[in-house]
Amino acid sequence: MKKSELQERLKSNHCSFTGFLRNLSDVIANHSMPGKWTPIQQLSHIEKSVAPVKLAFSVPKFVLSLLFGKANRSSRSYDELVSKYKSKLEAGGKSTTRFLPDTTCDRIKLQDAVDKHVKVLSDKIDRFSENELDQFILPHPLLGKLTLREMIYFTIYHVEHHHSQINPALRKSVA
Repeated sequence: MKKSELQERLKSNHCSFTGFLRNLSDVIANHSMPGKWTPIQQLSHIEKSVAPVKLAFSVPKFVLSLLFGKANRSSRSYDELVSKYKSKLEAGGKSTTRFLPDTTCDRIKLQDAVDKHVKVLSDKIDRFSENELDQFILPHPLLGKLTLREMIYFTIYHVEHHHSQINPALRKSVA
């Protein structure tokens, strides 16, 4: 994906997720199936996940290079990255403590924070050339070193993944 498509999918996927949550009643937004997060906790997790990516894209390029180095391989495709993430989850991969949702959450503040983080992140992508998105790397707690492009791929897919975690629970809880 080129930068413009990365930016569009990043915004549309997150907007779909936060818009969906805005339309949930408080009862459903705070309901979870056994062993699953509530929709609001899913939102908290997404906010905690997007914030450091936004920060990383705000850091001067030379700092990224000093802290994390540069890629020694080509970026994976979106489908390859998603496949790797799914295989890590199937092997038992879980969120690290840092990214676990808060136990009590203010839905409106979280929705506004996610919307703001995504807008800033989308704008910050413009700081990097297509080539630089494939050169600079960032650490991911489950996937290891990812290029900036791969980190955006992950961020695009990650919110889809958590959105899909909510929908089956809603169908069961409303039935």
